[in-house]
Amino acid sequence: MTRFMFPEIGQFSLILALFFAIALATLPMVGYFRQSLLLLNTARPLTHVMACLVVIAFLLLAWAFITDDFSVLYVSQNSNVDLPLRYKFSAVWGGHEGSLLLWVLILALWCLAVALRLDSLPETIGPLVLSVLGWVASGFLAFLLFTSSPFVRILPDVPTSGGDLNPLLQDIGLILHPPILYMGYVGFSVAFAFAVVALITGNLNAYWARWARPWTAAAWASLTFGITLGSWWAYYELGWGGWWFWDPVENASFMPWLAGTALLHSLVVTEKRGVFKSWTVLLAIFTFSLSLLGTFLVRSGVLTSVHAFAADPTRGVFILALLVVLVGGSLLLYALRAGQVRSSVSFGFSGREAWLLLNNILLSVLTLTVLLGTLYPLLFDALGMGRISVGAPYFNAVFGPIALCLMVFMAIGPFSKWHHTKLATWWKAMLGAALLSMGLAAGIVFWQLFDWLTWFSLSVAFWVVFMTLLDWFNKQFVSGKQRLKQWRTLPNRYYAMVIAHFGMAISLVGVIMVSVNSHEAMVKMSPGSQAEVGGYVFVFDSMELIKGPNYLSDRGHFQVYQQGQLVADLYPEKRFFTTRQQVMTEAALGAGFTRDLYISLGEKLEDGAWGVRIHIKSFVRWIWLGGLFMVLGGMLAAFDKRYRQKRERA
Repeated sequence: MTRFMFPEIGQFSLILALFFAIALATLPMVGYFRQSLLLLNTARPLTHVMACLVVIAFLLLAWAFITDDFSVLYVSQNSNVDLPLRYKFSAVWGGHEGSLLLWVLILALWCLAVALRLDSLPETIGPLVLSVLGWVASGFLAFLLFTSSPFVRILPDVPTSGGDLNPLLQDIGLILHPPILYMGYVGFSVAFAFAVVALITGNLNAYWARWARPWTAAAWASLTFGITLGSWWAYYELGWGGWWFWDPVENASFMPWLAGTALLHSLVVTEKRGVFKSWTVLLAIFTFSLSLLGTFLVRSGVLTSVHAFAADPTRGVFILALLVVLVGGSLLLYALRAGQVRSSVSFGFSGREAWLLLNNILLSVLTLTVLLGTLYPLLFDALGMGRISVGAPYFNAVFGPIALCLMVFMAIGPFSKWHHTKLATWWKAMLGAALLSMGLAAGIVFWQLFDWLTWFSLSVAFWVVFMTLLDWFNKQFVSGKQRLKQWRTLPNRYYAMVIAHFGMAISLVGVIMVSVNSHEAMVKMSPGSQAEVGGYVFVFDSMELIKGPNYLSDRGHFQVYQQGQLVADLYPEKRFFTTRQQVMTEAALGAGFTRDLYISLGEKLEDGAWGVRIHIKSFVRWIWLGGLFMVLGGMLAAFDKRYRQKRERA
């Protein structure tokens, strides 16, 4: 057997995986309705085999990239003999076909993880969850095989070097960002599967919420990490110094994150109090629906042109069919079971349930706001009404105020009691936290001469911090003589909430400061010249030509001084990729805890001069630091020891 048979083996593995996925989708479901334990028990081995086959296909495609097998069309379009090895591997998911295979691989791994945890679920629930995931896997495997196979050959006319990977993707960001982002996208399929199984069995109680919580938290943490990495990658790679552009691709991942955040909080209330059952089920369906929508909007070409379906009608039909079957079918099931989903437990307007409900409503409004701004231009164009653009002005004007209100209420929820909270408890706590927050924000605004909106936004960030600390402090001093040891008895899920809320506040401070306290200049500079921006002196020392593995680069050397002291040496580049005949900008960063020095090269001008873009970004890294705090909180919640218990009856 030669390596030239490997693509055929990969294709055959995907075909077998499709058959096993269909078996996984049908046999356990039939076993449930026929009450056949034998058929139910097929779920685990079918999952193992399906996952192994998908892994084999993925590894064989990766091997085709690593060995420069340009007889495979997808490899010849997205790789090159001179491409560094690490980018040859990440090029596996650098295009449409490979990214879908990555989607299927991660779905198979999530299925495998559920199969490994079947002992913690009732004997009928676990196989049914895998069966629903089998339906999802069947749809994607069919989509991959019939419209987007990555193993298509172009024999006998095999190119000698390949077309190369998009230069924009030749970065560490492509290696890390898509797989982690897809872990979040696909992970919400598990929460979706639990919701569908709860509707099928009628088991809409606290147990299903407890089963779904760790999987939802893990998916949410992965998606948070993926969005954080994507923002960081765009910041340093695109050369504009921006960290969020309200681009449709960014919005495609942000919408399921917002809905997933609402789902996480709704699951808490359903588990603890048995309320919001219908809301929680709908959120599970809605969140996964947005994950599907985001994945296909990005990879189907719809965002480039709404006529992409017309250019490839087969792919378009599959996209629409998957959305209709998975989303429409689950909503139909919900409609049929709606009478069993209602909650009979009541709560007061001052209870924690009410505040969490208000937060979820605001999160849903934010999700719909982003959805409208993302899809409206596409629908407008599809109806032949012309082309319009919905950008940052719309999102900032609509999204910002609602998000600030959300954070105000977010801090009150944990401080409240279940069912009812005494008003005296509220006012004492909130008055002190509010005065302290507004006073601290006022001091910063007065010192830096910011406007009133900055004062209000900083007050909200400090309010979240102080209210969270006050809640933690109160829980410490509630157990008599063992007060200082109380922190050890608080569950991981509580500290997960504290860390995640701190992360939100940290990110908000970063967003505020980078928006109101940054400096930017576009200047013409030649070697030997200097420019002063934001209290820093940038000296253009020299320019040199360097040769990379598959590009030529003009690299500049800049020295940055503050008050006469050298604080950074920066090396921005302008790279020319020879195969694709494409020019890319590589920004240089001088990172700091409270500021970033940012330089990117523009166009080359006459007499050896260059257009140079200089930024001083205040507190920009706090945005991503807050994201990492949220990731830590999500993972801490996902691995709470309560979810590692053995099987219990529903």
